[in-house]
Amino acid sequence: MILLTISEKSNSALQFITVFLLFALVIGITWATTHWIANYQKIQNTGGSNISLIEAARLGTGKYIQVVRIGEKYVALAVCKDTVTVICEIPKEEIKEFSDPDKNIGNFKDLFNKFLEGNKKTNFDEKQDPSEK
Repeated sequence: MILLTISEKSNSALQFITVFLLFALVIGITWATTHWIANYQKIQNTGGSNISLIEAARLGTGKYIQVVRIGEKYVALAVCKDTVTVICEIPKEEIKEFSDPDKNIGNFKDLFNKFLEGNKKTNFDEKQDPSEK
């Protein structure tokens, strides 16, 4: 009777470990597939490195002005619902460099810690009653 209980416990522990390892394997495969698809779509959407959107500004509903780099040339485009019109070519010296906001985001842990530090300073100090100190 005691041996039967011990074998059932070890069997259930072995089943738990097996299920946990399979779950980790599925999560790992899902993560790798997602990253592979994201990289593939990024290459497909950008079409390589010869064409890139530098900046865009909305002028109205469905109307934009865009600065686009095509090869080594920079071009201003008027983009409307049905048409794209070249406004002018912009010399490379007149293009202001800007940093990509996606590259400066950092990792989630740093952002979360920064968020928590900001909340501790503002929310806690404001809500605390001075008579409680």
